[in-house]
Amino acid sequence: MPAKKSTFKTAGKTHSGTGRAGKKPGMSTSLIPPRGVSDWKDAARFLRARGIEDIECITPDLAGVPRGKMMPTSKFTSNTSLALPSALYRHTISGDYPDEHGGFRYEPRDSDLKLVPDLSTLTTVPWESDPTAQVICDVVGSDGEDVPYTPRSVLKRVLSLYEKRGWRPVVAPEIEFYLVAQTDDPDLPLSPPIGRSGRPIVAGQAYSIAGINEFDELIDDIYHFCEAQGLEIDTLIHEEGPAQLEINLRHGDPLELADQVFYFKRTIREAAIKHGTFATFMAKPMQGQPGSAMHIHQSLVDIETGRNVFSLENGEPSPEFFHFIGGMQKYVPSTLVMMAPYVNSYRRLTPDMACPVNTAWGYDNRTTAFRIPVSDPVARRVENRLPSSDANPYLALAASLACGYLGIENQVDPSAPTADTANEGDIDLPRGLLEALALLEDEPALTSVLSGEFIDLYAGIKRGEFETFMEVISPWEREFLLLHV
Repeated sequence: MPAKKSTFKTAGKTHSGTGRAGKKPGMSTSLIPPRGVSDWKDAARFLRARGIEDIECITPDLAGVPRGKMMPTSKFTSNTSLALPSALYRHTISGDYPDEHGGFRYEPRDSDLKLVPDLSTLTTVPWESDPTAQVICDVVGSDGEDVPYTPRSVLKRVLSLYEKRGWRPVVAPEIEFYLVAQTDDPDLPLSPPIGRSGRPIVAGQAYSIAGINEFDELIDDIYHFCEAQGLEIDTLIHEEGPAQLEINLRHGDPLELADQVFYFKRTIREAAIKHGTFATFMAKPMQGQPGSAMHIHQSLVDIETGRNVFSLENGEPSPEFFHFIGGMQKYVPSTLVMMAPYVNSYRRLTPDMACPVNTAWGYDNRTTAFRIPVSDPVARRVENRLPSSDANPYLALAASLACGYLGIENQVDPSAPTADTANEGDIDLPRGLLEALALLEDEPALTSVLSGEFIDLYAGIKRGEFETFMEVISPWEREFLLLHV
């Protein structure tokens, strides 16, 4: 098949490319797509045509951090068995191993989990100086079955519930992030980087063309890296915060989009480092500035007919549409810890900071947690505006879709749509990590859709992270308690 031609648009920018990576002289990649092959024979051809020397076999841990092994291409194509210890899924973001508590337990033998490459994700690593490829792997046990607590498995479990109904979810993530000046001192507040003008960019630059142009060369590299990997960006804009950008991805299959977000985060960080800056997906990296979200647009398609399940034949909203919203309203507070997974995440979820702190829904209402964008019936969808960009994309998508599924399954009716500002008054969401975690553990309906094993493991990790956080004394405490209490 011909190399996929892609055109990417940003405010003031259009980039086109075939997505070709480096290759050996005389070997054409014109018949090989930049991302994904169907079998091992095509994988060998992909690697050979590009002169790939090493391949990174990676998989997301519970935080979404790439873990895995690198090997020579010859070993990868010779059916080499790849394994990682089960303890990989039992440590916190800081690398600590929490005490056993409740349902959280360590595997007594710390036995191996096997990595199984998903060849549909095979692509290059364009920022490496030597020709290198990468592939995302599923994680299976000794019996060959998916390990239920790994992020890809959790998402696939939720998708299988929809498939049994004859439906296929379609999603489109929007990912916000900040560019910040490099620093090696975690005690110092983060600051915007210096742009091409020689001055740090300031806040209040939403949709600014000049704000985008401050980082032209860095953004060019993001596009070049994405083209080489066959990753498609729909749009890129400057957001409200200083040097805060947003990338919108084209809608598609949830697992594929989670894979793309997984790759995109890595790509953006590498492009930023190349230009002497950091890219951060922290939910709230700067005090007094807007947080970074990962909004998720969601719809359902009938597998047989291809019609939007959220719309009736006459174009009116379907009962499933309203029940999906009802499920979001009822169950999202109990899954918020999967969409806002760190203590820092709840600093974003505060009033008056361009972020919903409610469970309301409304038509084209950005103050609600669940917004219904203006669209034709064929594109009717529900936007979940609660997830933060620090979330593991596999778990955030799994949580959001699980809530909608439970709403349809249990025929949960939504409240009336909100036509006015919804972000005034009481906060309808948990205010901190432990409160959110308790809601996850206390909702029995989620055990069947996410698996009890995952919930127990995830809860143990999050409690461990909270205890580590509590060991740190903040500047606020030093400023206001040091001489006053």
